[in-house]
Amino acid sequence: MAAKKKANAAVENTAEVTQETTEQVQDTVEQMTEDNKKELDNKKFVVDHLLSTKREGMEDLIDYMEQIGFFEAPCSGGNHLACQFGLVHHSRNVMMAAENIGYALLGKVKYEEIRDSVIIAAALHDLGKCGDFGKQMYVPNILKSGKASEAKPFKRNPALLPLDHATRSIKLATLFIDLTEDEEFAIRYHDGLYESANYAVKGNETPLYLILHYADLWSSRVTEGSTDEGSEE
Repeated sequence: MAAKKKANAAVENTAEVTQETTEQVQDTVEQMTEDNKKELDNKKFVVDHLLSTKREGMEDLIDYMEQIGFFEAPCSGGNHLACQFGLVHHSRNVMMAAENIGYALLGKVKYEEIRDSVIIAAALHDLGKCGDFGKQMYVPNILKSGKASEAKPFKRNPALLPLDHATRSIKLATLFIDLTEDEEFAIRYHDGLYESANYAVKGNETPLYLILHYADLWSSRVTEGSTDEGSEE
């Protein structure tokens, strides 16, 4: 009789554990599904807006972005959106902030005159964070213990020479599309005076540059919660 009770108790415990495990798995799957949906939405947003500019070569550029991992790459090493899919998420945030700033400060008529440039500059300003020459800019940051760092999940790839990511963004974009002078200027200096090499921008600010700079700053510091006052790389 005692043995039967123990057996029944064991079955009940197993059933409870199985139920708990099933619920945990379901929660994990639901979270993964929701995360995947968000990332697909971010990708669609960026792609649709870039295509809306009808810039010659844009479809080829988007195909290239897919090949080099733009839509899966992290946005930073251990700062804002330092996670898979972080770069496309940040790009969408900047695009949305840039449009809001542009409309608010320029008004609809004047903003529409530069809207395509805002879309292109905002979407591609961090394109260089994908790396180049077949090398990713960010690689997993593995500690001496052999474990991945939780504080800084990624680090700059030591195999990739340290060209600043803004310059690399222009290089990669212009493999497929022509950038206007204003777009190139805005992308090159989008980090503003937070980069010591960017003092050439002082006194030469354009509306497009200012929109991109403040949209990037707002997105990284406010929307994404970054507190780093140095380089975002």
